[in-house]
Amino acid sequence: MRSRSSPRKLATEQQLYGSALRALMRRAHSIHEMRAYLERRAEDKEVVSTVVARLRENRYLDDARYALEYARNHAQSRRQGRFRIARELRGRGVPDRHIEAALDSVFAETDEAASVGTRLKRQLSHVRGALGQNKIASIYRSLLRAGFSSDIIRAELRGVTHGDLPDLPDTPDPEL
Repeated sequence: MRSRSSPRKLATEQQLYGSALRALMRRAHSIHEMRAYLERRAEDKEVVSTVVARLRENRYLDDARYALEYARNHAQSRRQGRFRIARELRGRGVPDRHIEAALDSVFAETDEAASVGTRLKRQLSHVRGALGQNKIASIYRSLLRAGFSSDIIRAELRGVTHGDLPDLPDTPDPEL
């Protein structure tokens, strides 16, 4: 059984570049994520900037393309909303200008109400017994955490409950 220790430090620019390419083969990274990854692996932190510059020059790192692909995947495959995707991209160090451009592009071709409806149908298929106010509030909160607008969620819930909605907050709790 292997124990998790700190990664082996790499001395040369070529070793660091090879390590970056292997990381990019596993999954795409933002520039911020790649810089942090390389700084953990490098003996000399000054080499990191040259490796990142080389990766950008070879078009292996591009925050605009990364944001667009990430947003498209999470909106269409995972059925997540605009706010959740934006929050996660910010956490990955993508600049806001790329996030907004990607979200505008993706949600121009994706119907957010249909995504809410799909998630809502899946959640309602697991409900046992009557659909009470507590259960509706729980579903509402889960859809807010998924990143959807409260207006869209309310509209979809009204369609399901025929207008019988409890008082629901506009924004999710900050701790969620």
